[in-house]
Amino acid sequence: MSRWSRRTWWRRIANGQAQRVDDDRRGRVMLSWDSVHNPPWDLSGPQDVQIMLQADAGDVVAQNDFGQHLFVLNRPAAALYWIEQAAAQGCADAMQWLGVAHATGQGVARNDYLALMWIARAAAQGHVIAMAQADGLLGPTPGRTPGPTIPGCVSSRI
Repeated sequence: MSRWSRRTWWRRIANGQAQRVDDDRRGRVMLSWDSVHNPPWDLSGPQDVQIMLQADAGDVVAQNDFGQHLFVLNRPAAALYWIEQAAAQGCADAMQWLGVAHATGQGVARNDYLALMWIARAAAQGHVIAMAQADGLLGPTPGRTPGPTIPGCVSSRI
């Protein structure tokens, strides 16, 4: 999530500039928050830290929101990590963002097939923007009934 590479983080741990704590239950390397001085990411305040911690705990809405926030901050690689986490949990809004990222090549290699797949999945859940995008690409789908959704993960904004 930071602008530093894994190699730089490992070097900081080895030099004692960052303190490693026990790995989390998913096997990820964890660092003490207090030992990470002047972190190289753009968090504008305590609310950003809170949403990042919620996202890290697996909250699908927070993952989607934090990923979108990182896209706005022009951090597509970090954003995609969180967007992919939310999309994997069925968040239609994240699926639509992931589709756009693949369509435009923002943070990933451009891939029209993956773009269409993610947009179609979001549209199938009733995501209004994805439905309009799918209709524009494939033509209108008469009688479409949206599938189940996750509260906070379906956009009705156009």
